[in-house]
Amino acid sequence: MMRRPLAAIAGAALLLVPGIAHAHLLNTGLGPVYDGISHLFLSVEDLLPVAAMALLAGLNGPVAGRRALFALPAAWLAGGFAGYLVAVAILPTGITALSLLVLGILTAADRRIRPAIVTALAAALGLLHGWLNGAAIATAGREAMELIGIAGAILVVAALVSALVVSLRLSWARIAVRVAGSWIAATGLLLLGWTLSGRL
Repeated sequence: MMRRPLAAIAGAALLLVPGIAHAHLLNTGLGPVYDGISHLFLSVEDLLPVAAMALLAGLNGPVAGRRALFALPAAWLAGGFAGYLVAVAILPTGITALSLLVLGILTAADRRIRPAIVTALAAALGLLHGWLNGAAIATAGREAMELIGIAGAILVVAALVSALVVSLRLSWARIAVRVAGSWIAATGLLLLGWTLSGRL
């Protein structure tokens, strides 16, 4: 009985998420670095994959957590500058939904993944989403320094979330992380369906 209201709330929340990953560029008046920081926290299509990656890395232990912690913002920055230079978002529109779906499923499954694979996933996520951010910033005629703010905010979010998950020892706490992963996967699936239906 509780599933219908929760599904309705999740569906309503998805209406607020765009089908295409564009940067929600904001002018805080504090400079491009702070504009980049505020971008991450106002863009669900970027913040949620970062949280999902941090949950997955934390579930796979401190080594995977540390490697993903540095790989994710570094790849995001590299992809962002590449996207900024090209100034074209050549990636498919469903990339955000797909990343949520994959990371959510892996988190919900709670299978032990080698740190090298977790690091590769973090790097791939960073490159893809960073490219989209960089291309959007360039198209809007904004400064590339916003990417520094985005990468810095990602480092902080990933560090806090993955460290929290690594520290969990009780079985119910790990189950709660897995449930969060299933909700992320469900969000990705709904967003992917929404994106595909918009193409038909």
